[in-house]
Amino acid sequence: MIETISQDRIPRRKLSDGTQIPCIGLGTFGSDKYGADQIAAAVDAAVRMGYRLIDCASVYQDEPQIGRVFHALFSEGVVRREDLFITSKVWNDRHGPGQVLASCEQSLRDLELSQLDLYFVHWPFPNYHAPGCSGDSRNPDSRPFHVDEFMTAWRQCEQLVDEGKTRYIGMSNMTIPKLEAVLPLCRIHPAALEMELHPSFQQPELYDYAVRHGILPIGFCPMGSPSRPARDHAAGDVSDFELPGVAAAAKAHGVHPAVICLKWAVSRGQIPIPFSVKEPQLLSNLRAVTEDPLTEAEKKAIAQDDRNCRLVKGQVFLWPGATDWRDLWDEDGTIVQ
Repeated sequence: MIETISQDRIPRRKLSDGTQIPCIGLGTFGSDKYGADQIAAAVDAAVRMGYRLIDCASVYQDEPQIGRVFHALFSEGVVRREDLFITSKVWNDRHGPGQVLASCEQSLRDLELSQLDLYFVHWPFPNYHAPGCSGDSRNPDSRPFHVDEFMTAWRQCEQLVDEGKTRYIGMSNMTIPKLEAVLPLCRIHPAALEMELHPSFQQPELYDYAVRHGILPIGFCPMGSPSRPARDHAAGDVSDFELPGVAAAAKAHGVHPAVICLKWAVSRGQIPIPFSVKEPQLLSNLRAVTEDPLTEAEKKAIAQDDRNCRLVKGQVFLWPGATDWRDLWDEDGTIVQ
């Protein structure tokens, strides 16, 4: 029997139009380690526990399996469609004219839905790599971010809203220079921004920029992703579990440091989307945001744990002539074109 967390115990966050969504979701990227059926089973268990935000993507290679789970949950009356907030994303090889529309249609078919709640542009450039490729993989057709190319994809996202295929649209893996370039051109502004967020990589400038512009931050790798793919490991990476503020809070609360990372994320205002296929971890993650909050002193201490340690560097998307992965993130404050 799966333990259930009551919805009235789970805090909510507001989109710019006032729509409320859960303060925590379930990520579904695990294809480097788990099979699609395992991930779909985790979605089933998570929804039964009380998760109501499920973060999907076409490139995760598990949307058909998750779609069958959604169908069964709705058919059994476990939840209604309107009880869930379901997201998906267009992958980098589908940015061209008409391709974003087709990608969304495919995700809707795979997920067995008539409408998504939120549809993201997964990465801001059409630089493709095969799922599961090595960290030194490079595609010779990759190129720098270009405003016009991005807006070709974004205009299709706006059309998806117009057609009722998705309620909201969002961006992911953006930087302030990129946002500065495209936001003035958007007819429909992004409702959310998916970004890497955890205690050792807090991105305060980008986070504050998003909030000021009415864009809700959704944080991936909320625990520092200790089981991330090998291609995303690099010398100098920091373990969030060993940070002083996180470790001290974990000892004080008598919990695993992973729980503290989630408590911190929710206390800050972002929506973490941790991934797990293990029921005890799924339940622990959900409980983390419903009980025993951090003290103000603990939150201040964790704010000092920031090491500017980006884990998902994106080096597989580099173009010929790029210096290194920092070029992807406009670290000099300008867009590389």
